[in-house]
Amino acid sequence: MKKNYSLLLLSYLFTVGIHGQNIKIDSTKNQTLNEIIITENRLQIPFDKTARNIQIITAATIEKLPAKSINEVLNLIAGVDIRQRGPFGTQADISIDGGSFEQTLILLNGIKISDAQTAHHSLNIPVPLDAIERIEVLKGASARIYGINALTGAVNIVTKKVKNNSLNANLYAGSSFKNKEQNDGNGMYWGGGAQIYGTVFKDSHNHLIAFSKDQYNGQRYNSGSDTYKGFYQNQIDLNSKNNLQVMAGYIHNAFGANGFYAAPGDKESFEIVNTALASIGSSHKITENFTLKPRISNRYNEDDYRYFRNDLSRARSEHFSNAFSTELHGIYTTKFGNFGLGWESRWEQIESSNLGEHKRNNHGAYAEYRFTIAQKLFVNAGAYANYNSVYGWQVFPGVDLGYQIHSNLNFGVNVGSSQRIPSFTDLHLNQRPGNIGNPDLKSENALQYEAILKYNKKSWLGQVGYFHRNITNFIDWVRQDSTVPYQPFNLGEVQMQGWHAQIKNTFKIATNKSINLGISYYYLQPENLERDSNSTSKYVVENLKHQVIALAGFTSKAFYVQTSHRYQKRELNSGYGITDLRLGYTLNKATIYVDATNVLDVKYKEIAAVPMPSRWISLGLKYNW
Repeated sequence: MKKNYSLLLLSYLFTVGIHGQNIKIDSTKNQTLNEIIITENRLQIPFDKTARNIQIITAATIEKLPAKSINEVLNLIAGVDIRQRGPFGTQADISIDGGSFEQTLILLNGIKISDAQTAHHSLNIPVPLDAIERIEVLKGASARIYGINALTGAVNIVTKKVKNNSLNANLYAGSSFKNKEQNDGNGMYWGGGAQIYGTVFKDSHNHLIAFSKDQYNGQRYNSGSDTYKGFYQNQIDLNSKNNLQVMAGYIHNAFGANGFYAAPGDKESFEIVNTALASIGSSHKITENFTLKPRISNRYNEDDYRYFRNDLSRARSEHFSNAFSTELHGIYTTKFGNFGLGWESRWEQIESSNLGEHKRNNHGAYAEYRFTIAQKLFVNAGAYANYNSVYGWQVFPGVDLGYQIHSNLNFGVNVGSSQRIPSFTDLHLNQRPGNIGNPDLKSENALQYEAILKYNKKSWLGQVGYFHRNITNFIDWVRQDSTVPYQPFNLGEVQMQGWHAQIKNTFKIATNKSINLGISYYYLQPENLERDSNSTSKYVVENLKHQVIALAGFTSKAFYVQTSHRYQKRELNSGYGITDLRLGYTLNKATIYVDATNVLDVKYKEIAAVPMPSRWISLGLKYNW
């Protein structure tokens, strides 16, 4: 598999807001949130014409946040639940609107990069944070839009578009200023990193290349990490009607996994994950009304988990997984509306020391129609037909309806369905006496409806909404007692309903001075989970019950301060609140900044037996040529 992947990758390369603020596209133009086009693979929809709960966080916001990783940014998006095992962006599980971490689809520039082995690796994204233009979070059952595995929603990472020639560097280092634990060496816990990206812009082609390196000696015993990323993308205009895009990335992630999966016995565990991806796509304007967009992509992942980091002769798990995809998207525009048609196929395989060797494939076709009635009613309807080599055929319809009540006020309703195919770990794991898979699992299916009211005027953005989701064949890992391993089962039906509200504004108080304020609130309530009261759950439904996210910032010419606060109360655990802060000062092309994360030094855990870092202070320097 490794050799085949290498040849495939080489052939590829040689064949060719929560709080949305203004995005600085170039030195002469600012693009507002309403001008953003949601990056789907067929019909492109302006943000203000959507009838769904879509959260967007932009590069302008990210730049001032006290965050250096994608995980930390996602923590500040309403309705998104990031549960970190490894701090400093090492590892995290992501869920949306109270779903499980396996039910969220991850995409990079519209390309599916979720991991078929286990969703624990889905956030292994080979893009430095500074190279990201925005993050789009689409809530709800989304098979009609993105195909299977977007059971509760999808996260699409959109990289920066090249508009000029540039070189950008970001250096940072920090510490908790606390001494290391016993048997963990001498000195204090500390670490840092560097992010560098450059762009080349020409009339007929442009390029972006980015690198990053992060290294930390940990924040408690055996929690150090070493991560580096490399990423490249381009666009080549062959002529006025045809262009070509190439994308490739690689991430190496090595970290102490103390308490990640099997506490307290895994105190000496260590994990190394390597992920590579590549894609080639193109766009062809066949006629004035018809556009074709073919694309091929490949994602390869190696996972080496060592239960005893100093003894590789026992309790070691090695996994090699590969996913190859082909896509063909067609867009046909008429005076009666826009049509989207297409096909996508995906071949997945794995070779593993405790999962065995397995293959499966998935093929899907979709049709979508978007039209407007009297410039007031927006309709987007369609269906996705899917064939899986294990689970057969299924069809997932959906419809979005949006009505413009006033020029600044829109009401939307949407209904959608989706499916989640069990991962290879769910089906085939053989890790006795701790965990075993279940090859008889059925796929999870969801039906969700939602209503949302949006207000958008100048710098004001507000919305309120309600959703209800019903999942059948819900999967959870359970066991009857400590003498038997955990095993996944379809436990029946689970329902989730949620209410959410948010508001944001930027106030200009004087020339070159402004204040931005934003707050969001989520309330989630699960219902009717069929479960044996005598069993113990491994991934019990620990969804967020209450979530509050608040941002406040002040900018005065070259100086800015940005604070964030998030309060989270889970269904079965006590709540906690985390406050972060960034101070920055820009002089010409350089910006110096100070981050203070977990300012109040709160003790908390997000998942498993992994305490998150205490107060951490960092100093950073950015420079742009």
